[in-house]
Amino acid sequence: MIRLIALIIMVIPGALAALGIKLMRDMLFGILQPPFPYLWLQFIVGLLFFLAGLGFIAGFILHRDRKRNKVQGRFRK
Repeated sequence: MIRLIALIIMVIPGALAALGIKLMRDMLFGILQPPFPYLWLQFIVGLLFFLAGLGFIAGFILHRDRKRNKVQGRFRK
């Protein structure tokens, strides 16, 4: 049960990052999605979604590897 919860916690930021990539790609092709009035706003929101999702996943992996002592010396606390 705990592994299922951990999987869900990792899937949500991954989906958020994928949505961010989709929004940025649509802006490059000139496709305006309904909640956004401007293409540049759509790109900025997509970039924020992507960075937030990627940052959460990277932080989770770094935290896990720190607990298992599998990081280089400069990443240890």
